[in-house]
Amino acid sequence: MGERFVHRYLASVLALASHRISAEFHVEVRKAGLTVTEWRILASLIEAEGETVGELAKLAVTKQPTLSKVLPRLESEGLVTLETSRSDRRHTVVRITPKGTRLISGLCDRAMAHQQRVLSKLDPDHADRLVEMLRDIIMDPQQQR
Repeated sequence: MGERFVHRYLASVLALASHRISAEFHVEVRKAGLTVTEWRILASLIEAEGETVGELAKLAVTKQPTLSKVLPRLESEGLVTLETSRSDRRHTVVRITPKGTRLISGLCDRAMAHQQRVLSKLDPDHADRLVEMLRDIIMDPQQQR
């Protein structure tokens, strides 16, 4: 008997892998006192100059209405700032604060260590190539090299 459809279909394989890998790491996120949505937001903002709410929703894999509920809470905790965009007053720019960076930096380090453990099943060159190929799939053609 051959492999089942769900084990051959890229979207299914990616979803299953994402779910397993994320579930393992989300234990760490909760230990750090964050929700998964808060983690995704802060991790999306680290090493960035700031993101519009729309772009942040895409990066954090979160719907804008959910983001609109979580961002004021993160702002009140001093983890992010919200500013009206100078170039387009209809947009809000979200930036991580130094306090937010301190909170999330260690968690990002643990996330990368977790990634290394997950990818340790692969040859190091294949592991790097896998991440690069997946990034190529998800990147907007206008943002590519």
